[in-house]
Amino acid sequence: QVQLVESGGGLVQPGGSLRLSCAASGFTFSSYPMSWYRQAPGKERELVATISSAGAGTNYADSVKGRFTISRDNARNTVYLQMNSLKPEDTAVYYCKFRRVAVDYWGKGTLVTVSS
Repeated sequence: QVQLVESGGGLVQPGGSLRLSCAASGFTFSSYPMSWYRQAPGKERELVATISSAGAGTNYADSVKGRFTISRDNARNTVYLQMNSLKPEDTAVYYCKFRRVAVDYWGKGTLVTVSS
């Protein structure tokens, strides 16, 4: 049974940092690219970052380039999102996701609130 469990969200002041984790189980984690998405209140879910299966390739949304870093530990079946220089507009529920045979698997998300 596929499971994706996000953690690490919380309340942080503007300019602060958080590291999100997504623990995966029930599939061969090292075989799949992984992605982080986010959904702000009243907005559509958007892609934040993607990392290749081996971790060598990454892509980021323009809005987070230079501030966020996606990484993975295939030995621990975990993907991370390091978020620095956080802004109020980064407030959202953050989800990890992967796709297998045209089916998307999502975690339940972790809430990040950036506010003073």
